Amino acid sequence: MDFLKLSDMLFPDVTVTPDELELKYPERCLPEGAKVTRIAPSPTGFFHIGGLFPATVCERLAHQSGGVFYLRIEDTDSKREVQGAAAFITKILDYYGLRFDEGVTADGDKGAYGPYTQSQRVDIYHVYAKKLVAEGRAYPVFSTDEELDELKALDKKAEIKSVNWEQDAEARREAMLARRQFTMEQVEAELAAGHKFALFAIADGDPEKKIKVTDLVKGLLEIPENDEDVVLLKSDGIPTYHFAHAIDDHLMRTTHVIRGEEWLPSLSKHLMLFRYLGFKPPKYMHIAQLMRLDENGNKKKFSKRDMGANLEDYRKMGYCVDAVNEYVMTLLNSNYEEWHTQNPDKDRLDFPFSIKKMSVSGCLFDTEKLNDVSKNVISKMTAAQVYDGVCGYAKSEDPEFYETLTSDRAYAESILAIGRGGAKPRKDFATWADVKPYMSFFYDKYFTRDDSQPEDKDKEDIKAALQKFIDTYDENDDQSFWFEKLKDIAEQIGYARETKLYKKEPEKYKGHVGDVASFVRIAITGRQNSPDLYEVIKILGRQRMTDRIKEGIKLL
Repeated sequence: MDFLKLSDMLFPDVTVTPDELELKYPERCLPEGAKVTRIAPSPTGFFHIGGLFPATVCERLAHQSGGVFYLRIEDTDSKREVQGAAAFITKILDYYGLRFDEGVTADGDKGAYGPYTQSQRVDIYHVYAKKLVAEGRAYPVFSTDEELDELKALDKKAEIKSVNWEQDAEARREAMLARRQFTMEQVEAELAAGHKFALFAIADGDPEKKIKVTDLVKGLLEIPENDEDVVLLKSDGIPTYHFAHAIDDHLMRTTHVIRGEEWLPSLSKHLMLFRYLGFKPPKYMHIAQLMRLDENGNKKKFSKRDMGANLEDYRKMGYCVDAVNEYVMTLLNSNYEEWHTQNPDKDRLDFPFSIKKMSVSGCLFDTEKLNDVSKNVISKMTAAQVYDGVCGYAKSEDPEFYETLTSDRAYAESILAIGRGGAKPRKDFATWADVKPYMSFFYDKYFTRDDSQPEDKDKEDIKAALQKFIDTYDENDDQSFWFEKLKDIAEQIGYARETKLYKKEPEKYKGHVGDVASFVRIAITGRQNSPDLYEVIKILGRQRMTDRIKEGIKLL
């Protein structure tokens, strides 16, 4: 068969050559050892939390080596594409601070190796499709997409070793060989009738033979050669993922491909396509899937249906970006926490990320650990940083609270400054959503009495203590003198001045100074637990303190 003639018949409008594309997308001028990495999500829904793992690896490998990290949108599956998903992906990745050097942005493409959206690169794929036909490595199948789906279903069925696996495999083989049988006259007639075709690459592998591949995470692998013809173009002329990614990774000069281990079964197909196209394949890293514990304590794959699978969920729940990114680092590299303990003041981007420290078996996502990391991250922030963080969250998720905070920034910051700084800062917040209930009692419109005065203490003693506190309070007292007055009140109503005195001889006292402080705290804040009481009163002011205590006395 005249394959060159066949290629002209199938792609009469393709005049550009692969050599011209090589000149248009030349080798990058980068330092020796620099890595070019990418993430290439499909706009078929939300961005999975598991996607942040390979994205972080890509970013670290590229930027630690002086290379390039870019974003490509792989939108060739039009049937599954969700309207607006590409724009959302760009937005959420920007929110999480992934620093792309090139690729799709909210304002259009950035970089010289675009377009970075696959649906805009169809003409490029057709150049290489024509090349493979001309070389006798690809052939047309004049079928509808529905018929192709049936063929692929047969192929997939053969991959499952059922009772009839050998019969299914043989049927698949016969169907594949039948697809290859055609004449030039048949092709001419189909084209003349206006029929569309899909394009298949002819597999040359022997499934009984193995090829050796070095995966940068999993090490040396032996995988069967590919013996399945690969769909390159669908009947609408749009490429499949297999074909498009090989061409894009070559022309965009990608050096390392980081993806989930679910792509391992396709690796032999991809290596075959790189070989057919005459491209040097990139180095591959297949990352173990993100796991979680089910209700029985067993590990299972983190599914798209699980709460928290959507990366947007964490923004809506109020997790701070730095906390999520830092938690991801603890999962990706086993020595990150040790490094961070030794370098508490350094940014996570200073950490020497290493492929060798990555888990082969899979990362276990633990919400409690994420909360611990988040509390630690937020505790080290200044009051101004916390204020900005919670305002950014509240603006979209709690507009009323946002208006409250922004009506008096100085007041809000004074609240957030309590217990902040020093060797052991308070760790009150795991998320920005935790801030409102923490500081709500400082605002009269949110103030509620959640806790009552203790039932085991005499109400008259409580009333007396509260009234004495009002009578003796002086806003000019420093904290030590203020507490001495509290001790005096305790002693006056028959309570121990010191907790240790009460513990030593409990029969001599009705309680201790800590109980008296609790009476005051509950009356003023409406809760048993609050930040430093001295600081709380300073911020609320004498009048509001007095009003709340008097109201508390009336309720007894």
